[in-house]
Amino acid sequence: MEKKFYTYIILTVDNTLYCGYTDDPKSRFEKHKAGLAAKYTRAHKPLKMVYIKEFATKSEAMKEECRIKKLTRKQKEQLIKDAGVSTI
Repeated sequence: MEKKFYTYIILTVDNTLYCGYTDDPKSRFEKHKAGLAAKYTRAHKPLKMVYIKEFATKSEAMKEECRIKKLTRKQKEQLIKDAGVSTI
C-alpha cells in the first residue's frame, strides 16, 4: 500500500488559518488539539480542519503547503470555499 501525504488548513477558535502537511490527517489534528504539534496551534487553539488535499509524495504536499502559506487570507478562504467547505 502506497503512503499518501496531505496538505491541510485548520480554522482556529480565534478565526485564524493554519496550514501544514502530514501523512495522517486525523492523528495530526488530534495532536494539534492536544497542543503537541505546531507552536502556532498551541497559542491559537484548533477548531476544525477546513481543507485537505491528498498527494502521492511528501514533496508535493510540502510544495502545496508553501504555496498556500503565500496566499492572502481572502485567497485561502476562496480555496476553502472552492473545495466545498462553507464554514468560513
